[in-house]
Amino acid sequence: MENKQLTFMDFLSYVSRNSGMLWDYFVQHIIMVVIGLGLAVIVGVPLGILCSRSRWAAKIVLFITNILQVVPSLAMLVVLMLWLGLGMKTVMVGLFLYSLNPITRNTYVGLKQVSPSYLESGKGIGMSPLQLLVKVRFPLALTYIMSGLRIAAVIAIGVVTIAPLVGGGGLGREIYAGLNSNNSLRIFAGAIPAAVLAIVADIVLGYLQRKMDLAKRKSGAAPAPAKVRNIG
Repeated sequence: MENKQLTFMDFLSYVSRNSGMLWDYFVQHIIMVVIGLGLAVIVGVPLGILCSRSRWAAKIVLFITNILQVVPSLAMLVVLMLWLGLGMKTVMVGLFLYSLNPITRNTYVGLKQVSPSYLESGKGIGMSPLQLLVKVRFPLALTYIMSGLRIAAVIAIGVVTIAPLVGGGGLGREIYAGLNSNNSLRIFAGAIPAAVLAIVADIVLGYLQRKMDLAKRKSGAAPAPAKVRNIG
């Protein structure tokens, strides 16, 4: 029992002595995840909209993003490194490619799941296709999109831990430094914050997803024509 307490105290002491460095790694980790996910949202959501409008586009786009999703993360980063060189740019592009599939697929599924009654009501009051997309279909698909973002965020946080292998930063630096020096304190100092970050991201995004779903269910209880009229 004392050994476990001593180990824990050693861990706290190490974190306290190196808090500045660990904080820098933590911030780098978050920055890479946010930029990678941001790029995936900017590209993935329009791709999901395109897929919802064209069956052939859906087959091609989802096939390509599926392939990107199943490629091992280390292999993808190494290939990107040969093209982009060492550094955080390679990691962020890798995260972007890895996050495309859940965001694109969930956007596509969410848009396809919108009840035709809402669309017919919108058309009945003179909405254009663009208005139907922006004011009816997209808001009702937000819970699906948030689900895709939640999955992508957790995956991205894990993938960033191998960023040091291609010259990136983040908490993975501390993990690999600990592995190279056989120092378990350094491994834990990198692994524990990364795990906590993934758990917190999952909880927060899951909470937002449930809130959106609840709001959608309450809205769905109202008659369809009235709902569309309020949106307009």
